[in-house]
Amino acid sequence: MQPLTIVWFRNDLRCLDNIALCSAIDYAAAHNTAVIGLFIATPDTWAQHHMAAIKQDFIRRRVRALTTELQALNIPLLAVEGSSYQQLAHWFDGVSQRFGVTVFAQTEYELREQQRDARVQQVLEANAGQLILFDSQCLMPPGSVRTLQGDIYKVFTPFKRSWLAKLHQQGVQCFGRPKAVAQQVQALDEFAALKPGDGSSADWPVTESEILAMLRHFCQEKVASYQQQRDFPAIDGTSRLSPYLAIGAVSAAQCVARLQLEAKDSWAQEKTGAEVWLSELIWREFYKHILVAYPELIKHQPFQKETAAIAWKNNPQLFNAWCSGHTGYPIVDAAMRQLNQTGWMHNRLRMITASFLVKDLHIDWRWGERYFMSKLIDGDFAANNGGWQWAASTGTDAAPYFRIFNPVNQSEKFDPQGDFIRLYVPELCKVSGKAIHWPHKLGGVKGYPQPVVDHAEARKQTLALFAEVKKNA
Repeated sequence: MQPLTIVWFRNDLRCLDNIALCSAIDYAAAHNTAVIGLFIATPDTWAQHHMAAIKQDFIRRRVRALTTELQALNIPLLAVEGSSYQQLAHWFDGVSQRFGVTVFAQTEYELREQQRDARVQQVLEANAGQLILFDSQCLMPPGSVRTLQGDIYKVFTPFKRSWLAKLHQQGVQCFGRPKAVAQQVQALDEFAALKPGDGSSADWPVTESEILAMLRHFCQEKVASYQQQRDFPAIDGTSRLSPYLAIGAVSAAQCVARLQLEAKDSWAQEKTGAEVWLSELIWREFYKHILVAYPELIKHQPFQKETAAIAWKNNPQLFNAWCSGHTGYPIVDAAMRQLNQTGWMHNRLRMITASFLVKDLHIDWRWGERYFMSKLIDGDFAANNGGWQWAASTGTDAAPYFRIFNPVNQSEKFDPQGDFIRLYVPELCKVSGKAIHWPHKLGGVKGYPQPVVDHAEARKQTLALFAEVKKNA
C-alpha cells in the first residue's frame, strides 16, 4: 500500500503562508511519501449555508489558479466535484484503504465543519491514518486572547487592546513559499473533476500574483488615506481584500505583515489609516473568537439572549422591497442594488442597510443575515453574523439599542454629492443637489417608489420593541 500525504485545502486556498502545506511537505520528506493537494467542492452543503453563486464561482476559479501554482512546486492538486459533507467520510475511507493516508488541513470553526472533520478523522484512524489540523485562520487563534481573569472578551475595544499587546510581543510570522518537491505521484483520475463556475466573479482576479499586487498597492498607495475615505462608497478607498480573506486566498498574517512593512510605524499610531485598517482586521478576528466561544451563534441565536423575545413584524412585502432596492430611501436602494448587481457592498452601506431592515422595517435580523450570505462574494459566517447582530443591537456591541441610523442623514454625510446613488438608482440621475437624498420633497420622481415607511415613526416603534424586551428581562 503506497503511503500518501494529502494537503486538504478548504478555507486556505493559497501556497504562501500555509502551515498545512509546509508541514505536509516536511512530513512527506521525512516519511518518504508522495504529497498531493486536495480540494472537494460540496455544492449541496454550500447551498445549505446559503453561499452566494458568485462566491462559489470565485472559489472554483481560485482553485484552478491554485492548481497551476502547486504545479510549480511539483505537487498535483486533485480537485474533486462532490456534493455534500456527508460524502466526505466515505471518500476518505476509500482512499485511505488504498493508500494509507495522512491529511493536513486548516481548522474550520463552524459546527457542520467541525462535525465533518470529526467523521473524517474517525475513518482515517480506522485505516491507520490521521488528520492533522492547524489553527491558522486567525493571526491570534480563538481562545488565545483573554482577560486577566482568563475569560473571553465580549466587547471589542478591550479585546483589541489585548490583541495588539500580543502582536507587539510576538510579532507576525508568515510561512514562505515551499521548495519544489522531487516526486512522482500516481494519478487519482477516477474521481469526478471539478466543474467550472458560472463566471459571475470574473471581475475579481484570482492568481496569487494579482492578489499580492492588490495587497501591496493598498498598503503602499491607499492605506494612508483609508481613515478619511473608507466611509464614502463613491470613492475607491477600501482594500477590497475581504473576498480573498473569506476563502483564505490571502491570510490575516500576510495582511498585517505587509501593512507593517509598508506603513512603517503608523500602524501603531491611533487614527492613522494604517491603524484603522488594522482595526478592521482585528474586528474580523474578534468575531471568530466570539463564534468559537459561543457556538450557539452558529445556530443563529442572539448573543444577548433576552432579545430573542423581540416580536419582529416580518412583513414579506417590506422585505422584498428591501431586497430589491425599492424602499424609497435612495441610499438604501443604491446599496442593495450594488449588492444584487456586483455581489459586494461597501461596509458603511452594510451598516446602513442592516439598520434599516431591522430598525425601520422591523424585520428579524436573521432574514437579512441569510440574504447577505446568499449574495456576497465575501460572505463569512462569523463576520456576517457579528455585523448583523451589531446592527440589530442583539450582539456583543456595548452601544445601546437606541442607536438607530437615520438613512437620509447617513446619505447626506457619506454620499454628499449623490454620486453613488446616481450610479445604482438611475431613476434619480437627473435629481440635482441635496434633493437626491430625499427626492420626495419634490413630490416624488416618476418611476421611483414612495418611502415604504416613515423613519421617525419607525424609530419610535423600534424603541418600544426593545423597551418591552428589556423591561421583561
